[in-house]
Amino acid sequence: MDLYEYSELIKKLNIKLKNITGILKPDEISKRLNEIKELEEEQEFWNDVENATKIGIEKNRLLSKLAKFSKANDALEGTNELYQLANDEKDEETFELLFEEAKELEELILKTEVSVMLSNPDDASNAIVTIHPGAGGTESQDWAEMLYRMYLRWSERSDYKIEILDYQKGDEAGIKDVSFIVKGENAYGYLKAENGIHRLVRISPFDSNSKRHTSFASVMVSPEVDDDIDIVIEDKDIRIDTYRASGAGGQHVNKTESAIRITHIATNVVVQCQNDRSQHKNKASAMKMLKSRLYELELEAQKASKDGVEKSEIGWGHQIRSYVMQPYQQVKDTRSNIAYSNVDAILDGDITKIIEDVLIATSK
Repeated sequence: MDLYEYSELIKKLNIKLKNITGILKPDEISKRLNEIKELEEEQEFWNDVENATKIGIEKNRLLSKLAKFSKANDALEGTNELYQLANDEKDEETFELLFEEAKELEELILKTEVSVMLSNPDDASNAIVTIHPGAGGTESQDWAEMLYRMYLRWSERSDYKIEILDYQKGDEAGIKDVSFIVKGENAYGYLKAENGIHRLVRISPFDSNSKRHTSFASVMVSPEVDDDIDIVIEDKDIRIDTYRASGAGGQHVNKTESAIRITHIATNVVVQCQNDRSQHKNKASAMKMLKSRLYELELEAQKASKDGVEKSEIGWGHQIRSYVMQPYQQVKDTRSNIAYSNVDAILDGDITKIIEDVLIATSK
């Protein structure tokens, strides 16, 4: 990096931080935090446990955003001062130091920018993720399991917790379906970028002729809804089926109809849960999944109405991202239009950069 490139980078970062300040409005956050502090000093505030918990979550979210902004703002202000000083005194040693720290500063501003973009109330929610293979039998089922592993590894890297709701193993390999909750701050805010059709191109390990195959799988991501969101589902709106759970869990799981499948008749949304030995617990989890999915469908409908787009099928031309392993190595997202060459690392869960690039591209 030469002096001109560094100067242009600093200009760009200052513009970014100015935009972040305009969106985040740190003064308004500080004002709200002072209001919360005054509320907490009143005894009556703590008598309403539900409201106090809700306000506490808001407080922690605001404190986190303000802390991230302050860290980025202080770092850039310090860099601006050093840069001006080095420029005035033609101090090559200080310039070298600034050049070395440039990448770290750029990443810090990027993280702050992404954090600010996750300002929708739903973004802070846990995420309910469902992966379903497209047509193609074993090939697509194996691809669905590869995606499942990718998200498990990403969650582990990001210090998120996973709760499995439903897991149906494939006939020969892979999975027929999997649903799980990713728990942690901004889990939905990040994973909503994964909502859509994912395409894989590779030499099939299941083809004795070693031919290249294309497989598809859908990833559906919904925010875990809380009790504040009013979604009314009446008994006449749904069909509930019970069946014997499969997989691990012992004799009790396999011999009793503890698994639950709920179909929402109007939308044909189907959710199922077999994670627990208790049919009642599985039903409660399935209802939570259904409410979250219906809420997500409403969000999608509002966005589709605004953008004039239709729902995608699991197949050609509808994918949000392609993962090509042969004849070359590349992952490319259609929304950011950015290509990445580290396919193995991405499939091992290194997807934060892809997600952040999508969030930035779709926020413009």
